[in-house]
Amino acid sequence: MRPRAIAAVWWLAVTAVLILAPLALRDRLPDPMATHWGSAGTVPDGSSSLTGHVVTSSVTWAVMWLVLFALTRRGQARRAFRSTWWGCLFGLGALMLGLTASTLSVNLDAPGWRAAELPVWHVPLVLLGMVAAALVAARLGRGPEDEPSAGEQAPPRLRVRPGQRAVWVSRLVNPWLSAITFGALVVIVAAAALIVSGTLDATAVSAALPGFLIVLVVGLATMALTVKVVDDKVVIGFGPFGWPTRTIRLAKVESAWAEERRPGEVGGWGFRGLPGSATIMLRGGECLILRYRSGGRLAISIDDAERGASLINTLIAERVSS
Repeated sequence: MRPRAIAAVWWLAVTAVLILAPLALRDRLPDPMATHWGSAGTVPDGSSSLTGHVVTSSVTWAVMWLVLFALTRRGQARRAFRSTWWGCLFGLGALMLGLTASTLSVNLDAPGWRAAELPVWHVPLVLLGMVAAALVAARLGRGPEDEPSAGEQAPPRLRVRPGQRAVWVSRLVNPWLSAITFGALVVIVAAAALIVSGTLDATAVSAALPGFLIVLVVGLATMALTVKVVDDKVVIGFGPFGWPTRTIRLAKVESAWAEERRPGEVGGWGFRGLPGSATIMLRGGECLILRYRSGGRLAISIDDAERGASLINTLIAERVSS
């Protein structure tokens, strides 16, 4: 199973226990029930209704899980990241299960929430369970030592005859972003025409037009992408006219390969990440991955990425051999 699928199953399993266990024991629990104990002792100093407890624990777990789920980066996470991620995922889940088990056990058959005293050994036991689950998950999720992927071990190359000049160009258009951009343009043009003709009062649309202008500008920059590999550089053109552009000299690139990536793995569509680990994501699927000599990487969602990577590796090899 993939990490994201395992994470989803784990979330469902923990959530089911957090919800079903209190409901199954509701006839033996006081209402309200003790849910908080002071740091100075085992006497409860806070209570909550059964429904409130279930909602609070379920939402808390959901928020923690969503944060970890958003951090998944299949295919680019290093060994240390994988280990930490798996440890946090199962450790936090075990913590929520331990807290729920402790809370239910001390409230079970209690005449009232003030009588639900917490044994001193519950806290270290819950923490021990969390640490044990985290360590086991981190060890199992560590996987093999970090090694370059198959594309990195044997970078694909094109056969170029001596003296032959090869150029690779690929273009990608996102139909949804194009439709949104075109819609914003239609609204702006129509509003401008109505204002000029006197049919529409400018003050009536003054609050909405800036939003449509932002959508138009952002859409024009992200609706289309052009990538060109020629001579000693990779040129990335943004928008329907291929401008503005970003040029990456091959002297800065160590290798290139093609890899499947999804928006959910990099944080969504658009320009994601930080310098050194950035992604230009217009659609899920095949991406061109550039690994810099400095150690950073850039992922670009583009069609025919394997052929582009092959040419890049060929040009790099020619530069090194020369």
